[in-house]
Amino acid sequence: MSLTPGFMDELRSRISISDVVGRKVMWDQRKSNTGKGDLWAPCPFHHEKSASFHVDDRKGYYYCFGCQAKGDALKFVQETENVGFMEAVEILAREAGMEMPARDPKAQQKQDRRTQLIEVMEQAVQFFRLQLKTNNAAMARSYLQRRGLTPPALDRWEIGFAPDGWQNLWDHLRGKNVPEELIMAAGLAKPSTKGGRSYDTFRNRIMFPIRDARGRAIAFGGRAMDPNDNAKYLNSPETELFDKGRSLYNHAPARAAAGRGTPLIVAEGYMDVIALSEAGFPSAVAPLGTAVTETQLQLMWRMADEPIIALDGDTAGLRAAMRVIDLALPLLQAGKSLRFAIMPDGQDPDDLIKAKGPEAVQAVLDQAIPMVKLLWQRETEGKVFDSPERKATLDKALREKIKLIRDPSIRKHYGEDIKDLRWELFRGNRPEGRDRDFDPGGSGDGWQGGGTWKPGRKGGFGDGARRPWKGQKVAPAPMASTRSSLVVAANEAEIARAREAVVLAVAISTPDMIAEFEGNLERMLCADADLSRLRDQVLRFGIDTPQQLKDRIIENLGGQALENLMTLGHVAIIPCLRRPSDFDAARQTLAEEFAKLEALQGLNAELAEAAEDLTGLADEALTWRLKQAAEARNRAVRSENEDKANFDVGENGARLDREELDAFGALLDRIGFSQK
Repeated sequence: MSLTPGFMDELRSRISISDVVGRKVMWDQRKSNTGKGDLWAPCPFHHEKSASFHVDDRKGYYYCFGCQAKGDALKFVQETENVGFMEAVEILAREAGMEMPARDPKAQQKQDRRTQLIEVMEQAVQFFRLQLKTNNAAMARSYLQRRGLTPPALDRWEIGFAPDGWQNLWDHLRGKNVPEELIMAAGLAKPSTKGGRSYDTFRNRIMFPIRDARGRAIAFGGRAMDPNDNAKYLNSPETELFDKGRSLYNHAPARAAAGRGTPLIVAEGYMDVIALSEAGFPSAVAPLGTAVTETQLQLMWRMADEPIIALDGDTAGLRAAMRVIDLALPLLQAGKSLRFAIMPDGQDPDDLIKAKGPEAVQAVLDQAIPMVKLLWQRETEGKVFDSPERKATLDKALREKIKLIRDPSIRKHYGEDIKDLRWELFRGNRPEGRDRDFDPGGSGDGWQGGGTWKPGRKGGFGDGARRPWKGQKVAPAPMASTRSSLVVAANEAEIARAREAVVLAVAISTPDMIAEFEGNLERMLCADADLSRLRDQVLRFGIDTPQQLKDRIIENLGGQALENLMTLGHVAIIPCLRRPSDFDAARQTLAEEFAKLEALQGLNAELAEAAEDLTGLADEALTWRLKQAAEARNRAVRSENEDKANFDVGENGARLDREELDAFGALLDRIGFSQK
């Protein structure tokens, strides 16, 4: 059909935008001047109490000063009725008493045939509804009653019954002079393969009419009453009216409800849609016995920008969700996405409503997760990433999925979100010492079960603690005898905390240095909880977006966290902090502090291990190790006059302060090793 400029001009001249809009709003009589066509009302597109929605009747336009919605009468009908352009034109043309332009002869002939088929379908709807009231449908009525459907609900949804028998509907329609060819074309009967009469498609089934976006009956869904029937649910075959991959159950009512702002919910079947709608969720739809198709997804996005896929909480439901993800990834656009609400295990929306009421469904919908989270869950849940090869496999799988996204902006944001999730899995959750999640004889890397991700827990592990990873040297917890030494414990803890604070302050003040020292930061263990949180922020945001690091820290931890760090006495006097642009000074400070920290950690680990070995007989290797440690301390004492502040230890030239050496000596004394 072609809409000529003359037709559109005539349509606009016959309709008044104030009349069209006036059906949906209440005019503010104090602000409006009807005589001048200057009208005001609360906006129908967003919730408000003041009248910020303006209609200029003379110009034929509306504009909201709150949400910036604007357009003409056609646009208003499209937005409020949730219909397409041609449907909006048809609605206004009927109101204006205008006939739509004639179609070409072939199109008109095709439309006439569709009209005939729709009339046949409507007759079938009425036949099935009447049959539900007969004695033959007693079992069907009992079933529907058990499912919680009241007589008014049965009428609203036009539910009927196809009686058992081969030609019940056929005989009814033929008795009304409906041509055999139309009955067959509507999918209501099938030809006999044995040369006999055609027979009804639906027999001994509860019948659900399927209507198109304009509310016209185009097909049926039938639920078998015989438990031995091969197909529990049966849809009409595809016809000139019905393409199941291009149709949605409850399309028209859900579209109207979604246009009023209710969330669009996509369920799995007829009964779920009916239960949701009856419970106060009117914008619910369902695909028709197949997985969601691309066309159906586009239909959903025309109704709502972010439909909620509400699937059964079983394996089949989760598989269906994953298929939807694979379908949707290439089609994503800015503002067009999906969220997923997974019902409790073993329940569908209908079950949940009956068990706990609409509030339980609303709670599940409120917790609907974005598609990227479900994609991540699919690739990680139940899997172990205890080797570089397994981690690389995960990276490859995620990259392949993200590549499917055509929109470059969305692809970029998906990559960022996946990177954050990956960071939490591989960097944010590392074992610490020998606690309940540590299994030295299990996975081989110190993680219980190889570091399996556990959704829903802080940091992904049972207690949210930070733990070391394979290859990292960590000072084990000191022996009971050593722990009792206040000098050792106090000095080591304070020295480490002070140095860690300096490192973090310099890194935050000179974020361009972070990438260069990423490995050192990863190996730096922060016993202090505040410093540990700062370190996580530095690693998470300081490498890719260094200039935004301070803003991210303030956003996530608050401004007090930075202030507490920078006002520490030993931090405030660091020279490079007063010159943030002096990269050489910052680099030198970081290098020295990391060297001292790692040297201290290495010695502590060696001594702790040796102290444990002393519980048995010391062998020659143990004696040699302790002797070397003792000599290092003695050399430091002898060189005190030359350099009281620092002492070289080891092949890497790392330095230990005098306080550290005293603590080191105290440890040797505590374990009873002679330094002579």
